[in-house]
Formats: sequence, C-alpha cells, structure tokens
Amino acid sequence: MDSNTPPPPAWWRDAVIYQVYIRSFADGNGDGTGDLAGLRARLGHLAGLGVDALWITPWYVSPQVDAGYDVADYRAIDPVFGTLDEADAFLAEAHAHGLRVLVDLVPNHTSDQHPWFREALAAGPGSAARGRYHFRPGRGADGELPPNNWPSVFGGPAWTRVADGEWYLHLFAAAQPDLDWDVPEVREEFASVLRFWLDRGVDGFRIDVAHGLTKDPAYPDIEESATGLLGAAADEHHPYFDRDATLEIYREWRRIADAYPGERTFVAEAWVSSPDRLARYLAPGRLHTAFNFGLLDCPWEAPRLREVVEQTLRVLAPVDAPPTWVLSNHDVIRHVTRYGRAETSLDDAKRLYGTPSDPELGTRRARAAALLTLGLPGGAYIYQGEELGLEEVEDLPAEVLQDPNRFWSGGCGPVRDGCRVPLPWSGETAPFGFSPDGAAGEPWLPQPAAWKDRSAAAQLADPASVLTLYRSALAVRRGCEDLGEGDLAWLPAAEEVLAFRRGRRTAVVVNTGADPVPLPEHTEVLLASGPLDGPLLPGDTAVWLSL
Repeated sequence: MDSNTPPPPAWWRDAVIYQVYIRSFADGNGDGTGDLAGLRARLGHLAGLGVDALWITPWYVSPQVDAGYDVADYRAIDPVFGTLDEADAFLAEAHAHGLRVLVDLVPNHTSDQHPWFREALAAGPGSAARGRYHFRPGRGADGELPPNNWPSVFGGPAWTRVADGEWYLHLFAAAQPDLDWDVPEVREEFASVLRFWLDRGVDGFRIDVAHGLTKDPAYPDIEESATGLLGAAADEHHPYFDRDATLEIYREWRRIADAYPGERTFVAEAWVSSPDRLARYLAPGRLHTAFNFGLLDCPWEAPRLREVVEQTLRVLAPVDAPPTWVLSNHDVIRHVTRYGRAETSLDDAKRLYGTPSDPELGTRRARAAALLTLGLPGGAYIYQGEELGLEEVEDLPAEVLQDPNRFWSGGCGPVRDGCRVPLPWSGETAPFGFSPDGAAGEPWLPQPAAWKDRSAAAQLADPASVLTLYRSALAVRRGCEDLGEGDLAWLPAAEEVLAFRRGRRTAVVVNTGADPVPLPEHTEVLLASGPLDGPLLPGDTAVWLSL
C-alpha cells in the first residue's frame, strides 16, 4: 500500500452481522435444542450468505430462566450448548470461513445461581458479599414494603425479599439480581471476563442492557412514565438507566479491547430516549457502535423512515460513529408480521399481537426494507431467519411458552417465544432439518407446518426467494464501493418514496406506497426487491440503481 493511501476503514464500520440465537439455530446432538455442534455444521450457510460476522446470544452456564441472560458462570459454556473446547473449535472454524465472532455479555445482573449471589444469601446483611449486589432494608414498620417503587421490566416490583428481611434489586426477573457497579470488585471481575474471551479469540461483544449497570445510590422513587420498554429513560436524571456514571465504565472496557490486535469491537444494546443520547455511548474512547432501533420501531411510511435516517446520521456524525441498522431481533415481533398489518410500528405490533397479518404484504415490505437497510450508510444486523422471510409464530400453545415476560406479567401482552422458534433447514415435515434425522428430541418450540416452503434448502434453488435476495444483496453490497460506509444524498421523490444517492454512481429507491412510481431515467437496475413494472417501481418495493 502506498504510504499516502489512507488505511481501509475498520471492519465494524460497515459490517453486516448475523445474530445467532443459539438454542434455535441448529441442533447438532438431537436433543431438540440448538448447540455449538449444530452451529458449526451450518457455518457454510452463513459464509454463503455473505455476512461479515456473527453475534452469538449467551452460551454461558445458566439455569435458563431468561434464555441464558441469567448467567451463573461467565467463563464456561452451558452443557446444553456444548463445551469450552467446542467453543474454541467454533471460533477457529468461523475465522477460517472469514467470519468474525461477537459474544453476548450480560453485565447488569447475574443469575441467582451465580456463586456470588449464593454467597451473598449465606453471608447476611452488611457483608461484603451482599455489597456486590443491591441489598436494602424495606420500608414500612417492619420492612415489609419494597425499598422504593422501581418496577421490573417483566412486571411487578423490582425487589424481592429474602428470609432475613432484606430486599434485593432485580430490574428483570427475580432470578436475575442486579450487580452494584459502584463496587470495584464487580468492575475488576468483568475486566477479567473480557480478557478471558478476548484471549480465546472473540472479535468483540454485544453488551446486554448497556444503558443500565449503575444506579442512583439514593434509590429515589420514579414517575410511572419513566419506566418504558426496557426502561428507556425519560430524561437524563433517571435513577437506573442511561446514567453518566455508566458511560465511564465503557472507557475502561475500550482500553482493554484496544490493547488486543484485530480491531476488537463493542456494540451496545442501549434503549434510550433519543438518538442524541445514544451518541454519548459512542463518543471517542467509549464504545464502537450501538444498535439503531429507529427503523425497527418506525411505521412503514417514507416520511417517518426518512426522519429516522436523517436524525440518526445527524447525531452520530459529531462522534464519528457509524449507524448499525436493525429490523428484528430475539426480543421483538418479526418484521414480516409487523409489516403485514396496516399499522406497523413496534407499539402497534404489540397491541395487535395475534390479530391477522397479511404474509404476502409483510414479505413484500420486508424484502424492500432489507434493501433499504443494506443500502444505508454504516452496518446492519440480520436476525436469524430474517434471510428466510420467517414470520412471528403468534399461536404457540400456552404449555410450551418459556418467556419470563409471560410468566411474570400476569399473562398479558406478547411473548418473545414467537420470534425464537427453531429454524427450518430442509425437508417436508418438522423438525425441518433443525435436528439430525432420527433425533429423539422434539424442537424446544414447535415449528409451523408451512415452514417447509421457507426452509433454507427450498429457497436456495429458488431465484425469487427471500434467501436468494439476501445472498444477492450482500454480494452486490460487498462488490460496490458506493455501499457500506459513506455519504448519503437525498434525491427528489414523491411523498411515499425514499430516494437517495450513495457515492458517485449508486442510488436506492424505496416505494412505501401502494401505487407504482416512475423510476429515474438513464439508470441500470443492480437489484430489486421484487418484480418491476417496466419503467415503474411498484408499491412496497425497493431497487438499487447504477446512475
């Protein structure tokens, strides 16, 4: 490379990262639960898809009260998924396929089966062991009331009383006690955990509840309006989410990651009140990227989508951070189902859960949304099954549900199990290749019979399939210097249309309306999300053009 040639941008600035929800990806040992053996066997699918990296949901030792987000040992693999040796082999094989690997880190809370918490219960009030968590005396004449009115995200109070009368804080399930990040031992422990996995070759971490961690030591009551989805803070004075003190922890973590070769990276799951506040997590010396949930929560309307894109790019520019666009993940209703209804925001989807959704409309819009997100500046995340066009399974029998959100919220509202149903790989009947032929175990959640037409094998040979569209889009994106990181310039367009130029010669046009619109003249189609109508772009369709 010429000494005057600038170095290529860091890989994470425009990476397409595939989320592996490990228990539902592929079952290698036949027990009905996805595992490392299944994941290793399907690495060819991921490499062929064309993604740059994988994010693996928690694989640590856990009682699995909250799908592994209740960690009992941060340095060991849960036996249901495999062994530490298998994890090492998986990392080596993924790297051999050209895939980087991010692992989930859960720093806000541990499992109640973690040795620290078991020690805290045995040690009693005032002990150093209890100091690692938030143990407090209760209110009322005999301490019979919780220390304050903080709610659990899963419903009910965020406090549970133990036998000796003290209460401990858990912003999620009672089996997930919150750590006290003002205690140096807690910070030292997670610095050690980071180094443990970085030494083993992981390329970075996704930080669960990155907007959490520190709490106001005064434990003040909060207004009811300040709770929100996953505690999205209403203002900068929220006592347990999006606090300035939390950001200082990430400076320590960044120094650790920067000491390793290979551009190790962090991505934050930070639910905050505005993109402006999200940018604080990405200031120099803090985290590298954060999920941009704006499109995930946006109606399928061009003006609203443009507003999200403009605001995101505006607030991230001063901190020189790239956006990372998201349409679905393991916590929200799949976007095929969201887009299949007239009202398409995330709040609408939760309110309308279980009501009819038009799969044809939802799939058409989801295909267009894929070209939109992959055509925007920055990076993108693909949730497993998104490349197959899978919908939310909203009719799971009550007896198979495992989401703690269901169990602790009085049975109200949607459950997250519906987006976590095991993937279909091949065949005409369940388990559709998810488990080996002849396996004794049934998939941990039942798969819809209609998924036989959406298996990876069925779609691979179909030039019109969702899988083919994703493979084509990622191939075009990788070969086009205008796509990925870079500038965006809006082009004139009708109200229902998003149109923007990328680089010198590439344009993205998305018609969110129902009626066809004219395509720009003197252009060549690079890729379209659906059939075109001559010189017209049909409704709910997107196209990449060479200018």
